[in-house]
Amino acid sequence: MKKTHYTCGLDVVLELIEGKWKFLVLWNLASGPKRFGELRRLVGGVSEKMLIQELKEMVADNITIRQDFKEVPPKVVYSLTESGMALAEACKPLCMLGTEIANREGLTIRPFELSLER
Repeated sequence: MKKTHYTCGLDVVLELIEGKWKFLVLWNLASGPKRFGELRRLVGGVSEKMLIQELKEMVADNITIRQDFKEVPPKVVYSLTESGMALAEACKPLCMLGTEIANREGLTIRPFELSLER
C-alpha cells in the first residue's frame, strides 16, 4: 500500500486492485493456485514484465502468496491469502453485473465459475 491515510474503506480496496491487471489476476486466482505461465494465459494480453510487477505488489499488499518450491526447473505457485479471498468475494457482484451488461450488449466473455471454498 502506498498511502497511510485513506478517505474510506473503498479507497483502500481501490488501491489494492488499481491498475489494468490486478483485478483480473485476483479473479483468476480465486479459483485456486496458479503457476505464472497459467496465470499469464488466463489473464490474456499482459506482458511478462507487467504481470511480475503486479504480482510483486499483490504479495507486498498481502493479497497473494508466492510459493517458491526451489526446484529445477523453477516452480512458483501463486494463491490468494484470506484477505485476497475476501476481496474476490466482494468483487463477485461486479463480475455478475459485467456479465449481465455483456449479455445485453451482445458481447462475448469467457465463462467462469467462482468457487471460494478451499
